[in-house]
Amino acid sequence: MRAAFPALILAAATAFAQAPQFDLVITNAKVIDGTGAPWFLADIGVKGDTITAIGALGNATAASKIDARGLTVSPGFIDVHSHGDRGIFATPTAENYLHEGVTTFIGGPDGASAVPLGPFLQRVAKTPISINFGSMVGQGSIRNEVVGLVNRKSTPEELAKQKEIAAQAMRDGAFGMSTGLFYVPGNFTPTEEIVELAKVVGAMGGYHTSHMREEASHSLDAVRETIRIGEEGHLPTQITHHKLIGKANWGMSVETLKLVEAARARGVDVTIDQYPYTASSTGLNAMFPRWALEGGRKAVLERLAAPQQRARIKAGIVDALLNDRGAGDAKNVVIAVCPFDASMAGKNLADLTRTRGVEPTLENAADTAMEIEQKGSCGAIYHAISEEDILRIMRYPFTMIASDGEIPVFGKEAPHARSYGTFPRVLGPYVRDQHVFPLEEGVRRMTSLPAQRLKLWDRGILRPGMRADMVIFDPATIADKSTFTQPHQYAEGVRDVIVNGKLALKDGKVTADRPGRVLYGPAHR
Repeated sequence: MRAAFPALILAAATAFAQAPQFDLVITNAKVIDGTGAPWFLADIGVKGDTITAIGALGNATAASKIDARGLTVSPGFIDVHSHGDRGIFATPTAENYLHEGVTTFIGGPDGASAVPLGPFLQRVAKTPISINFGSMVGQGSIRNEVVGLVNRKSTPEELAKQKEIAAQAMRDGAFGMSTGLFYVPGNFTPTEEIVELAKVVGAMGGYHTSHMREEASHSLDAVRETIRIGEEGHLPTQITHHKLIGKANWGMSVETLKLVEAARARGVDVTIDQYPYTASSTGLNAMFPRWALEGGRKAVLERLAAPQQRARIKAGIVDALLNDRGAGDAKNVVIAVCPFDASMAGKNLADLTRTRGVEPTLENAADTAMEIEQKGSCGAIYHAISEEDILRIMRYPFTMIASDGEIPVFGKEAPHARSYGTFPRVLGPYVRDQHVFPLEEGVRRMTSLPAQRLKLWDRGILRPGMRADMVIFDPATIADKSTFTQPHQYAEGVRDVIVNGKLALKDGKVTADRPGRVLYGPAHR
């Protein structure tokens, strides 16, 4: 029996020596590590879901090897503003995001999320998903749960209940609180109430991100309010999808950025995110006066049926077409999705007005918008943003990239191109072609900067000990292909996407693996 022991030890040692050192090794990589530092040549070794080595690993043994010669390897891109939570169950592969190099997206933006949040996150956790998912909690959803769609202050008891819901959402795993102060019921909320919720979220390690109360003529006041929420709520605050809507407001980004810079100089942690398109997208009723949306759809229909109120609503829509989202012409408003009439997707408000047998004046277009709303709510794309403002905001050093996109069903409806092209559009047309900033800086704005904002300390940078979320792409060819007339086109130039150490996209094809996880915020229990 004793003679058997040396043989057993030798066999174990031999097996250990023959075992692969890594589960995955990426060789010959041009590495951009996410910090903004210059690229360098190295190999990357992965064990399980973690990067365990970066260096000269060409002779290392590995269960799988990827030759990245001629390509760039960077951290996976993190999308801090996504509506993908609406489509994650229908399309859990999130193929549009994989082709962009996105490995993590954060839902619950614009003040809208599941409430309570915990059961929703549990459902996602049970769903085999390809990329990581996290969520904000929406202030508008919290308010709707307690107060409803009414335009009044919360009572002390109602505010206390909202604070309880916010705290529970943080314990459930929210990364912070989103506000959609342009939307109902967020629009009905006094700033002071938002600050009180922000104090709860901030004390639990979260941050605030806001679709501001106004993105047109009163944008400066809206930026001041967003800053105030962070300053008085004692938490980081973010202007999300920052833009200036309407021709009369183009160029105002000069002043909005001065406000942000002044706030940072006095110690307010305020940042920005942005998508690189001259069009926005939201509901068609975004052109309606906010007062007209109080009480929900039934109340809206009642107002549209009352001649005097209908006339007031029409006047508000005409003003929005002229000075806001219409940029002076009804053709700039394009239907993206209309559940009751799919044939309207892709058609603009001017053409839809002509089908009624009238000229597409702003007044007639307003009538068309009201008639559509009476039949059912639709989504629209609004071409009303200046390229000059996009560039100015993009160059600001504390601006990160975020899509404000969704996970569409491929080939269905006419979604905004941002759902397919945001990240490659920045790295291709803006970085490679226009030289807005170096490639390393573009990657930083998609990786370590959002990871820092989210307190995802184990993602967003390529270092040993960090989670193995990576994208392998060709800087010479990466580009968006999606257009507003032909949106359902995947981006090009991303070859492989690795999520938690496993290939979710290989050679441009979605794999059978579903390595995505639910990621939880700083107060999760």
